[in-house]
Amino acid sequence: MGPCDWTVRKAKQLLLWSPLKIIRMTHFMSSSTCSLSDHPVGKDPEAMRTGQRQNKGMRTRLGCLSHKSDSCSDFTAILPDKPNRALKRLSTEEATRWADSFDVLLSHKYGVAAFRAFLKTEFSEENLEFWLACEEFKKTRSTAKLVSKAHRIFEEFVDVQAPREVNIDFQTREATRKNMQEPSLTCFDQAQGKVHSLMEKDSYPRFLRSKMYLDLLSQSQRRLS
Repeated sequence: MGPCDWTVRKAKQLLLWSPLKIIRMTHFMSSSTCSLSDHPVGKDPEAMRTGQRQNKGMRTRLGCLSHKSDSCSDFTAILPDKPNRALKRLSTEEATRWADSFDVLLSHKYGVAAFRAFLKTEFSEENLEFWLACEEFKKTRSTAKLVSKAHRIFEEFVDVQAPREVNIDFQTREATRKNMQEPSLTCFDQAQGKVHSLMEKDSYPRFLRSKMYLDLLSQSQRRLS
């Protein structure tokens, strides 16, 4: 894993870091040893320009996070070029109901799509993906598939240094690891509950305050007028 890969991976974990850690990471990005002149692609002008744009984009994201999401609310600059078409069919009533509770948001497919897009701006979409994977896992009926799915979810989201590691405490992680000895439909319940609580108390309120959500409400209202 090169310096660039390490930097990107660490950036994905920024949501629950303290402001001091975020500031330090921002400084690292500006003075990183991941310089284009030392990198193999540095000799390619187009690759150099691409790398410069990526580094600039990452520094913008880190700067936004260091000032907290609710005060840096213009997420449109870092959203995908083509937003989910399904969101264009969203009604004002549906979007308004998302503010009723976090579970209402999660029960609505467009709500999940919008929340996922928001979490991507905070480099924390793995929390939602893990929760959704657990919900799908609970529908498993085949014992053989259950075991393989359990280990796949654990290795992807729960294990230390997992590719999409979620932020849970040591006790919960170890309890889930122990459950992997004899996987069952409830083996992820504790970890899933922790992640659900984290999103509900942290990411969900910021989503409701975000420009992204307010714009969705505004756009749906304009379609009715």
